[in-house]
Amino acid sequence: MKINTAEFVISNSDVSKCPREPLPEYAFIGRSNVGKSSLINMLTDRKSLAKTSGRPGKTQLINHFKINENWFLVDLPGYGYARVSKQTKQTFQAFIMDYFEQREQLVCAFVLIDIRLEAQKIDLEFITYLGETEVPFCIVFTKADKISRGKVDQHVAAYRQKLLANNWAEMPPHFVTSATESTGREQLLGYIDEVNQTVFKNNSFI
Repeated sequence: MKINTAEFVISNSDVSKCPREPLPEYAFIGRSNVGKSSLINMLTDRKSLAKTSGRPGKTQLINHFKINENWFLVDLPGYGYARVSKQTKQTFQAFIMDYFEQREQLVCAFVLIDIRLEAQKIDLEFITYLGETEVPFCIVFTKADKISRGKVDQHVAAYRQKLLANNWAEMPPHFVTSATESTGREQLLGYIDEVNQTVFKNNSFI
């Protein structure tokens, strides 16, 4: 898939105010500082479509970007640590849940995982939540350029074993990426393109 257009549409914390257009949406979410904004900018080939920051918890709203006039990329707040008040965190965590449970246009969530780290409890809990609420999702391992190829394979295998040990029948679809080196870009966009073709053929997301 070639990204011809990518435009910011709206930011909000109220799911009812999200775009009404019957277009498929792909939500990107992960722990704070997992490299989500950098990945979004890499995928869209835009240097600053999504705001990047060294400060965890920068994204605190549901951000919609219309891609190629026929699907939405949705940048969601990170879960877990963020330098915001407890009350603010409770608020945006609530609307994250509202988004996943109420948004009919959502066809897939991409859960970002830092490939350098062992499986984190909060990531596993969020993946379990998506499974329990029957939200289709993929795992996107980020920052693959920070470790060797051999360790990447080892860490993915370890994650697979962790999920299988937590009663998952199989490893969900997954991608290994690096925003710095554009690793995984074609694979991720290709996956979105395939899902889009199915969605538009079946008109199945509304």
